[in-house]
Amino acid sequence: MERAPKFYKALKVLKSEGIMGDLDDGPEQKLLDEKEVEHAILELLSRKHFDLIISHNPTGEYTRHIRHEEVSKAVIKLWHVGKISTNELWTFAYEDGNKEYYPKPVETATICRILTKRVWLRKYSIITETYGFEKNSWEAETTPQAESFWQFTDSYDAKKWLNNGGV
Repeated sequence: MERAPKFYKALKVLKSEGIMGDLDDGPEQKLLDEKEVEHAILELLSRKHFDLIISHNPTGEYTRHIRHEEVSKAVIKLWHVGKISTNELWTFAYEDGNKEYYPKPVETATICRILTKRVWLRKYSIITETYGFEKNSWEAETTPQAESFWQFTDSYDAKKWLNNGGV
């Protein structure tokens, strides 16, 4: 499935801005060179300053999503060395018990908020209608009723957290 057009359609629905890279997100992922991932991120983000960057988690949100892990680590590293600039970095905070259950929010994360029914239904609609996932698909079934993030305002704290395993 070509996700980029659907991603940009979702941004339009949300009246938001965003960018999406292309780093082979398919099911048979091979590890990429760290510099290749960093280069791809720098191409997307340039030298612009951001109020907030939301990225993946170094643990991948769910067990072994290699590309999510690589992107998260690269974003934290690039922020720490000053190659990208943001006031805040949030990384998703979800876990799946090593695939024992669907990903769920980490309740002890810096930010963990239960969504109102109206907001959750809108989110679910974006997954099923905008993206076109079937209601019984993994993507629809795992649409969380809470949002959870690790929040950082200091790149040194993010780097230390990363070095400690990102949990």
